[in-house]
Amino acid sequence: MNGRLRTTALVLALLLLPWAATAPVSAASGPVVTLSKSQAGTGDTITVSGSGWPSRTLLMVLICGRATPARGVVGGTNSCANADGRAVTTGADGRFSRTLPVSEPPVPCPCVVHVATATGAKSAADTVFTVAGHAVEPLPAESGSGRLAVLTDTRLEGSSGLLTWFGAPPTRSLVFTVGNLGTSTVKDPVFQVGSAHGVFSPQWDERQWRGSIAPGGKARVKLPVELSAGAHGDYTVSLKYGGKVLAEQPWGVGRPWGVTLFWILLCLVVPAAVFRIGMAVVDRIRPRTAQGRRAPRGHRTPGRRRTPRRRREETPLATSTTLPWFTPDTGPGTAGRLSAPHDDHPTSPTTPGRKGT
Repeated sequence: MNGRLRTTALVLALLLLPWAATAPVSAASGPVVTLSKSQAGTGDTITVSGSGWPSRTLLMVLICGRATPARGVVGGTNSCANADGRAVTTGADGRFSRTLPVSEPPVPCPCVVHVATATGAKSAADTVFTVAGHAVEPLPAESGSGRLAVLTDTRLEGSSGLLTWFGAPPTRSLVFTVGNLGTSTVKDPVFQVGSAHGVFSPQWDERQWRGSIAPGGKARVKLPVELSAGAHGDYTVSLKYGGKVLAEQPWGVGRPWGVTLFWILLCLVVPAAVFRIGMAVVDRIRPRTAQGRRAPRGHRTPGRRRTPRRRREETPLATSTTLPWFTPDTGPGTAGRLSAPHDDHPTSPTTPGRKGT
């Protein structure tokens, strides 16, 4: 009976052995990266394949220096050839395949092909790769035996002011609680705070925290974060210490609508001011026909009828020029009238001559 059971088990094992050899790697075993070549020179290309990654996830594929699978990439993506990196999206089964040009990283080897998620949950994998002809230097020694880890979720504190609405740099404070898991005291640790827009690599800035953390102790750390002027959109704030990313925090920055309002007002005010200035210049240089100024000869103002002025000779001056001590017959004006010759009385004694009496 026992012999028959052993024979049956052996037959089942032989039947299931090929299926077990070809079975896909489950996502529980972690992401896996394989290379078509383990060594290549600058200008060559390699094929990077992977499995066990989250489905429908965007990945970044880079060649990084000063890195090992055990310690990761020392210095972060600043040690990678970012200009020649490639992006790839995993399939529904978590697999991918992408060609990658070989280029020298900005730091010496040991080198790896670094694959990390650009969206979604944080996940990364490194595979040893040799860049032919590139310099090789040993990795820097780890400083001390203190190890810091973030104990609580990070958060961003602060709010935007009125100046930020007009394009001023947005500022926040990255707050987190860190604990010392090592065996020595960590004094004045230097953290790296990076901000990344979309799928781009973060720009790291060093932030030193003043204080000491004893082994097994913890401390609340608050570090300033500042973006560039006019920044808006979805950003990711990352915290790194000792070459390892400890935490990430999303940050949605609103659009500075004050700048847009300023340009709209500028487009309305400037044309209106130019129009007013032009109308003032035209009104200044055009000929005027104001009241009290004689219009040029031949010019006739429309809407007005020209009325002839009364001649001065038509105005009677007899009453106005008669003096009170003269009678109408003896006034100075009658002398000429009496001195004129008369045809009916040529010999009148009262008639003066032509030259007067």
